Amino acid sequence: MTSTPSFAFDLPVTRHTLSNGLRVLLHHDKSSPIVCVSVYYHVGMRSEPKGRTGFAHLFEHLMFQGSAQMEKMELVGQVQSVGGTLNGSTRFDFTNYWEVVPSHALDLALWMEADRMRGPDISETELENQRDVVKNEIRVNVLNRPYGTFPWLDVQEQAFDNWQNSHNGYGDMVDLDSATLADAQDFFDRYYSPKNAVLCVAGDFEEAAAMKSINSFFSDIPAMNLPERPDIAEEPQVAERVHSKIDPLASRPALALAYRTPDRGSTDYYALGLLNGILTVGDDSLLRKELVRKKGFTSSVSGSMNFLGHMHNAETPLLLTISLIHDDKVDPDSIIMEIDKIIKSISSSPISEDLLVRAKTKVRSGLYGLLSGSGYPRFGVSDLLCSFELLEGDASLASSIPERFDVIEIADLRRVAEKYLIPSNRTVIKLVAGAK
Repeated sequence: MTSTPSFAFDLPVTRHTLSNGLRVLLHHDKSSPIVCVSVYYHVGMRSEPKGRTGFAHLFEHLMFQGSAQMEKMELVGQVQSVGGTLNGSTRFDFTNYWEVVPSHALDLALWMEADRMRGPDISETELENQRDVVKNEIRVNVLNRPYGTFPWLDVQEQAFDNWQNSHNGYGDMVDLDSATLADAQDFFDRYYSPKNAVLCVAGDFEEAAAMKSINSFFSDIPAMNLPERPDIAEEPQVAERVHSKIDPLASRPALALAYRTPDRGSTDYYALGLLNGILTVGDDSLLRKELVRKKGFTSSVSGSMNFLGHMHNAETPLLLTISLIHDDKVDPDSIIMEIDKIIKSISSSPISEDLLVRAKTKVRSGLYGLLSGSGYPRFGVSDLLCSFELLEGDASLASSIPERFDVIEIADLRRVAEKYLIPSNRTVIKLVAGAK
């Protein structure tokens, strides 16, 4: 086994469950007088019913439009008035809402999240308004933007057969237009239950006082029944899939290779995460050295195992996707051939210990980046804790991430490359530039 030096990644967490089923996570960090309050609901794009694509995202918007004791957008104003920040997002498997505030404003954040957990105040006017907001977001970010669906929407649609995984989670205009107030109420009743949620408080606070407030604000919210989880299983892929599309707004062609991943939490899953680092992360990555610096096919190569987050905050199946925008004089098949050669070298040629050590170093750097919360203190910690609580049933398992990478050996890299990074397990998207 390789002797890669380990590093401190202890995310201590105290776990509680209220009488209504709400799971509560408490993580102390007194390094600065701030606190992050996050609520993660176990409902995301993959939970949407057929005919209602984009509804999870639409509902996220509706949750900011007022509740029993707050006017429209009052929550935003209250957080900003104490110098805090907030946001919400819809992912494949969850929808989250969070605030980062000074420690003295903890009760305010908890009270507001409890108020909207009881139910948003949604009118026909607000539904129509937010539907238009989401539709305009789709126009700006997807329909009227070069590479707007590339690669994430394109590969999801082509690589998966199960509708829950393959449909457009951003939303189809027809589906959004057909959404009704009754649909919104049914969605809330089905998924926005304390039993289907995790509340995390991370930062500078006193546990006894925090739990007293949490019990006071949340414990009387009706529990409701847990929703049935969507079936997201996929039949094994047995042959390569190749799809070509024209992007009328793109100025240069693009290429994506998407490989189905092993199951979340498995040794193979973490080995594939290391392989992604070896292939695509940093100037020393094998694909950047070959395709950018040596061949000059492209100026950049990207790699991802989760377009809407990172490999630790999504359920599988996922896709390890390698993507690039390339010179229009280069045949995409020649690029694929070079990629295959590099991947083949991992499984057929000797792998140096140094390559594995550098890959694990990149992982450590990436984890520190996650903890930074993209500039929002404590949010990165909260995201990891909530994700592991929702997806693996125990937030404390987030502290085991380094160990899961540390046990990977060179033989694992070879075995996983031979098993997953092969043509029969991938979907290829060839984007043709249509801009004149």
